[in-house]
Amino acid sequence: MIATTMELISAADAADELGEMILQSETAIKYRNCYKLLYTNESVKRKIFAFSRLKDQYEDVQRFGRYHPDYKKIMMETRQAKREMDMDEHVAAFRRAETELQQLLDDVSLLIARSVSDQVKVPGAGSVFSSACGSCGSGESGSSCGCSA
Repeated sequence: MIATTMELISAADAADELGEMILQSETAIKYRNCYKLLYTNESVKRKIFAFSRLKDQYEDVQRFGRYHPDYKKIMMETRQAKREMDMDEHVAAFRRAETELQQLLDDVSLLIARSVSDQVKVPGAGSVFSSACGSCGSGESGSSCGCSA
């Protein structure tokens, strides 16, 4: 019982250390900086607010489809607001940083899961390690995916 408790404490300490390493990583710092820039820049905040407002109207229009009186107008305005927001350099930088951070977290999750067992299922199919298995690309190893790797 005592050995199990000590193992759990050791595992919790290792998890805390890993979490701190991720938080201090260049990828996480870049993400936080991009997030901060995204919500402190007035022009970006206006674009996000405008898109959010139109998105609410868009969802209302979707209930009625093309029979809604403002269907074409709302659809066009929503697309234009989204395009304008997506083309902003701060939004694009934030999305890249977000994708990089998600990739890091997916990779770490996969490494931890594989250290336990190859049979552990891990979310994050877009992972760098997902093609570890020959031609199937499922990320499964051995016979669990049906390939011969």
